[in-house]
Amino acid sequence: MVGIKRRVLMHNPRLFLSRVGFFSKSGLLPWYTTNPPDLSQSFLGRAHKGDFTSVRVKKHPSRQKYQKKQKHFRSLEDSWQERLADVVTPLWRLSYEEQLQVKFEAQKKIIQSLESYLRVLHGVSGRVAAPHSEVLHCHLHPIIPSPIVNGYRNKSTFSVNRSPDGNPKTVGYYLGTWKDGNIVCVPCSHLKNIPEKHSQVAQNYEVFLRQSSVEPCLLFHEGGHWRELTVRTNSQGHTMAIITFHPQGLSQEELCVQKVTLRDFFTKGPGAVCELTSLYFQESTMTRCSHEQSPYQLLFGEPHIFEDLLGLKIRISPDAFFQINTAGAELLYQTIGELSGVDSNTILLDICCGTGVIGLSLAQRASQVLGIELVEQAVEDARWTAAFNGVTNCEFHAGRAEKILPQLLKLQKDEKLTVAVVNPARAGLHYQVVQAIRNCRAIHTLVFVSCKPHGGSTRNFIELCCPPNSAKKLFGEPFVLREAVPVDLFPHTPHCDLVLLFTR
Repeated sequence: MVGIKRRVLMHNPRLFLSRVGFFSKSGLLPWYTTNPPDLSQSFLGRAHKGDFTSVRVKKHPSRQKYQKKQKHFRSLEDSWQERLADVVTPLWRLSYEEQLQVKFEAQKKIIQSLESYLRVLHGVSGRVAAPHSEVLHCHLHPIIPSPIVNGYRNKSTFSVNRSPDGNPKTVGYYLGTWKDGNIVCVPCSHLKNIPEKHSQVAQNYEVFLRQSSVEPCLLFHEGGHWRELTVRTNSQGHTMAIITFHPQGLSQEELCVQKVTLRDFFTKGPGAVCELTSLYFQESTMTRCSHEQSPYQLLFGEPHIFEDLLGLKIRISPDAFFQINTAGAELLYQTIGELSGVDSNTILLDICCGTGVIGLSLAQRASQVLGIELVEQAVEDARWTAAFNGVTNCEFHAGRAEKILPQLLKLQKDEKLTVAVVNPARAGLHYQVVQAIRNCRAIHTLVFVSCKPHGGSTRNFIELCCPPNSAKKLFGEPFVLREAVPVDLFPHTPHCDLVLLFTR
């Protein structure tokens, strides 16, 4: 019976995690014997001189305080603004120090659950339930706080729908659910993570909508045209606005009239106060469209915005991924660089590389950098950035990582040591990417950046660290989790990036 239970759990990570509890505690991994390097004098040690390590040894009542505050405020008739803040930025009532303590504990418990499950996979005796020991086997560093706490977002996307008072030409964030049919759109200039410039553009777009004779598109099948607004800004104050429009069968002449009206509003009309650097227009009949599916049309201004980061001038296109918190991203990338141990004898694989910042920032240390990214515009940005900054040892490939990575690895010689850095979306890596990494003997170090470590990435961690499994085509030696560094890029929210170092 014990064997049967173990097999069920091994093949059902989600079942196991539900049994041990999301916030389970773990014991030690006896097969790990190497002590992590001392980073106390490095960037990770210097990143925050305030003592958040105290969270490791004492309970902090911040979660209970937060829940009590929530209950107290819920007993009142909250304003729409407060209700929206509780959904979008649920930690906004806590001090930033309390937020960091809540997040550190959450990341610690994720690691405990992972270690506990891996013990079962590797046949270590002990109960399946979470052990009482709070000791972690991997080295969990203190959380690195965001240098900017309020208004830190460099990209915001605003929806268009009915406000609580019924006006369909309202720009903001959704509150409610489509399933329950109680969706309302609430203006969001009060949210602590939204910069003033983004709110200004959103408010002016709302003014434009209410002046327009054309109706917004609330549901595709009900008609209407004007849809969401995306605002991107950089640290120099440049602003890019992208407005999505459902054509619904309008002629090209009619579309042209709407584009001219929109352009004139933001260049000659009330919207000129926003001082946009560029304005894009995208015709879209789907919830989301890439540039390849429906090209972004530049109505005026510069086609790109640029950011200065880690000594590089970075080009950013409308469709390209770039970390939402620029100041926090710099700390994140420095952390990745330190953990990776890249040197002149190694090849760096930058998987899900976006605009290529990680690989480009480490190119001087590496023998070669190979980047893979799905979004074609982001790859073009990475190649431009490499050329502009004189980086000559980087190659960037556009396409799905599960298709490109196996091909790249076949071309590499096994004797050339390789470091892989992966920074996937919340869903985690495609299983074929995990297989390719696991089965490539040259990859001895893996840095995994997860924005949702308790989601799809959990499966990735397990597949990287489990014993060889021929049924899943995982033949290579398992990786071992050595270090973990939480990096807060999302103040006022529960989200936190977790940087994990795996070696073998």
